[in-house]
Amino acid sequence: MELPVLKIDGTDSGKKVVLDEKVFGVEPNDHAIYLDVVQYLANQRQGTAKTKDRSEIAHSTKKLGRQKGGGGARHGSLKANIFVGGGRVFGPKPRIYRTKLNKKVKELARHSALTYKAQENAIVFVEPFTMEAPKTKEFMRIIEALKAGSRKVLFVLPENSNNIFLSSRNLPEVKVITVNELNTYNIMNANSMVFVDGVQDILSERANR
Repeated sequence: MELPVLKIDGTDSGKKVVLDEKVFGVEPNDHAIYLDVVQYLANQRQGTAKTKDRSEIAHSTKKLGRQKGGGGARHGSLKANIFVGGGRVFGPKPRIYRTKLNKKVKELARHSALTYKAQENAIVFVEPFTMEAPKTKEFMRIIEALKAGSRKVLFVLPENSNNIFLSSRNLPEVKVITVNELNTYNIMNANSMVFVDGVQDILSERANR
């Protein structure tokens, strides 16, 4: 598949890029995408939720009333879960949600996601550019000129550019990352993608190692 490389004003630069079939033309594997997305989301969880059970509650252990004749149930402690301020039964405990996934499965998932985006014509290529200073309005004009859409745009750079990142930080529908941060979740979560020319070469080089 060939795609034109646009200038930042949206006009055609005259250059075209050929997408590597090993990256943008694989047979999509939905289950691999599912596994990778689930792993990514699980790894974002802190796992610090914690409640106290009755053994951890600081409360009086005095017996509430006599064993018989009180007209109610027998209770030996205010720490019981049925009382306000008592312990919680089966509450969450700190745990690690992180899981592992085979590298080849993750690679297949990423390539499958990129293939879907290529099939949907949701990828735009732009010439490498720099910004002299962080300018949100200027960056918005670039996004609009590239016709990348107005919702969930993933902007992928070959290397870090602090000014471009800062220019996008106040745009909730635009996410700027480097190619090293590209993952299946980011790809599938985006409605459209903007690749700075050169990103495809890095992806192709990694796929052909």
